[in-house]
Order: sequence, then structure tokens, then C-alpha cells
Amino acid sequence: MATLTAVKMMKAVRMHGYGGPEMLNYEEVQCPEPGTGEIRIRVHAAGVNPVDWKIREGYLREARKDPLPLTPGWDVSGVVDSIGPDVRRFMEGDQVFSRPDLLRNGAYAEYIVVRESEAAFKPRKLDHVHAAAVPLAALTAWQALFDGAGLKPGQTCLIHGAAGGVGSFAVQLAKWKGARVIGTASARNQDFLRLLGVDDAIDYQATRFDEILKDVDVVFDTIGGETLRRSWKVLRRGGVLVSIAAAPSEEDSNQFGVRGTLVNVQPNSGQLAKIADLVDSGKLKPFVETIFPLSEAARAQELSRSGHTRGKIVLRVL
Repeated sequence: MATLTAVKMMKAVRMHGYGGPEMLNYEEVQCPEPGTGEIRIRVHAAGVNPVDWKIREGYLREARKDPLPLTPGWDVSGVVDSIGPDVRRFMEGDQVFSRPDLLRNGAYAEYIVVRESEAAFKPRKLDHVHAAAVPLAALTAWQALFDGAGLKPGQTCLIHGAAGGVGSFAVQLAKWKGARVIGTASARNQDFLRLLGVDDAIDYQATRFDEILKDVDVVFDTIGGETLRRSWKVLRRGGVLVSIAAAPSEEDSNQFGVRGTLVNVQPNSGQLAKIADLVDSGKLKPFVETIFPLSEAARAQELSRSGHTRGKIVLRVL
């Protein structure tokens, strides 16, 4: 007689359609199993990022290969509880963090399966809530500043939205690199910018940055729109405008004699490991503004969507 194996179930937040926060449902689903080169993580915490609600509203709708329903959340910290064939770096019980593939199910769940190449050992000095605030935002800042802009020691770097999740990491990474950092943020976040280490803080509500700045080497734009358009003229000729919000205009790049580039963050375990080392050495610190339980993911996304958060929002799962 065949033996029946019990199906492992878990709680997860899933969207069955595109639209507002009402699309997110807290429900019981089947636990995923790791395949070749994959690990399953018992999720302790999941970071909340703007890409989460953008995907909920239909962003990446055409690019996604997986059909709905979809579990969002592409920042995770937890413990490896199962490994698939050909996994070499991790074993059960390892504490890891990851920025998973956007085209696969995310971390608003009790378990997630990620590729081994998307994970790294969690920073030893952080608990899981703070570790979950790191991967996506820190990798975005790293890839924009170092891969996209080629930031060098001694250069001047202007960071828009410097108090946000990505911006707060960008400030710290640019300072670690040896750059002079100028940051823009609202009046309420000026002291926070100084805590992060900016050399010059600009209240964008009171001062037009493009009227007081010039000869900047690198502009890191996290906002897009008018902010991006006004950024061209503050750059020196040969400078770089790197954006994560919109593709810089080739026509404007040519007109101002600068390079413009759009960066879409990619999973990278090697860079994550370097970031973890910076955290453990005290050179990089995540800032968590608000913590929600997994069941309140909709509220967390709406707070993220407001655009006025300082640092990161995190869902506590375990």
C-alpha cells in the first residue's frame, strides 16, 4: 500500500489580481520545495520596498513568467531549513539573507525558495528584522554607485531621496568609498541626513538644488520626473547621472556632455557578502522605521507608497 505524505502548509500573503492593497490576501498555501541549486528559507522577516506595491499595481506585468496568484516581497532574512541538490555553500540551520528574483514568488510568507546564488550569510551583528532591511536597498545603492556610476574616492556625489531606504544606504556606501556626499531630503529629515554622514544636506522644499550646485561628479536619482530633469545641469562635463526611477534621456546626456544610465538591481550573492562584511565592521547600518506583522502587509505597502518613510519598513514573520 502506498504511503501518503502530508503536504506541508504555510501562511502567506498573496495577490490574485492587480490593483490596490485590497488585492493582498493573508491565506494558507502549500509550502514550496527547493529544486536543484536552491535553498528553502524559514522566513523570520521580510523587507517592504516600493517595487512590492508597484508590482501589485501592474508593474512588470508583461515581464513576469509566473501566473497569478503571486506572493510579493523581495527582501528576506531567515534560516535555511531545506536544501536542494547541488547546493554547495549552505546547509540546514544557516542564517542567511537574500534579494530573490523579482520574477518568482517573494518573501511575504513563512517559507521562501531562492537560488543559492541569490543568498549570503546574514550579518552576524544584526537580528533578522534589521537584516531583512538590507539586501534589496543596499544592493541597489551598490550597483548604482559602483557598477553604474563608477564612483571614485574624492568625487562629489549628489544623492536624491537620501533619507529613504535606498538613499540611506547610498549615503553610507558613498562615504565609505571616500566621496564627498550631498543629500536632498525634506526638512524633517535634515538631522537624519547628518546622522548618515552627508557633508551637505539640502532641504529640497526650501532650496532648489540646481540653483546652488555645480561641477558634481555623480548624481544618484531615486525620484525621477522633475528631479531627474533638473539634475543634468549640476553635473560637470564627463559626469554621470545614474537613476533607478527612470531611464535618463540620451538627448540630454549628449547636450550636457555627461553619461546617463538606468540601473535595475539584480541579485548578487558576492556583493551581498561584501555588504554583510561592511555591516559587521560598523561601516554600514540599516535604519528600520516601522515593523508590521505579516498579516498587515497591506498597511505596510500603503506606508511605503506614501513616499515619506525614513529608512525601511519590515514585516516580522517569526
